[in-house]
Amino acid sequence: MHQLSGVGVFVAEIDEHMLSGKIDLAVHSMKDLPTKRPVELTVSAVLRRDSPADVLVSRDGLSLDELREGAIVGTSSMRRTAQLRRSRPDLQVSSLRGNLQTRLRKLSQGDYDAIVLAEAGLQRMGLKLDYARLDKESFVPSANQGTIVVVSKIGTKAEMHSKSIDDVPTRTETMIERKILETVGGGCIVPIAIHADVIDGAARVLAEVLSMDGKRFVRLDEKISLEDGYLDQAEDIGRRLMEMGGRELVLEAVKAFGAR
Repeated sequence: MHQLSGVGVFVAEIDEHMLSGKIDLAVHSMKDLPTKRPVELTVSAVLRRDSPADVLVSRDGLSLDELREGAIVGTSSMRRTAQLRRSRPDLQVSSLRGNLQTRLRKLSQGDYDAIVLAEAGLQRMGLKLDYARLDKESFVPSANQGTIVVVSKIGTKAEMHSKSIDDVPTRTETMIERKILETVGGGCIVPIAIHADVIDGAARVLAEVLSMDGKRFVRLDEKISLEDGYLDQAEDIGRRLMEMGGRELVLEAVKAFGAR
């Protein structure tokens, strides 16, 4: 249901332009692409990944541990909210929306003591800010965070030419993450964190599903072989997360979101 509003509608509109032949290629943040896609379209190139990490930006350049008790931290992400509440239950996590400049302005004018952003966004904008990078072990990123992709119609010259800029390690990482995300389900309304890191023929996978208050979570930290069937292994991780209690956490979040 979340795919029918916001970014989902924007992606769907671009898809329609491509399917009708008005455009040949589209560039997206991979995190914005729904896991269910039109069969005529393909991700023809996955660019080399930028930083997948989250960062804490505060007016005083403080780290998460240095924030005062009860500090107000802004984020629009369910996943970040749950992780913040798990790490610092005393904090007041408040909704934060708008583009990057709007969010930074709200911080500077005192609406928040700190805000959480994707490091890749700051890097791409060329902003030199004093921020604290959040530990990826505790703040596992969202699936596909920090990744840009090119989408084309299958069997076109546009697909063939764009494949030349495909980064294989990043494609492998992000497809593993998407398979787990698809298996778990729930979309952006559920606090789900998934990160794969390809090293020496294997991928280390960190995946977790959290309750909305961050007090409960299920988590797997595993290495999977890339020799063959790595997407099947990723799907198995997703299934086991659900069996460990993730299914109940997903249902809780969907029910809570639907009640609002």
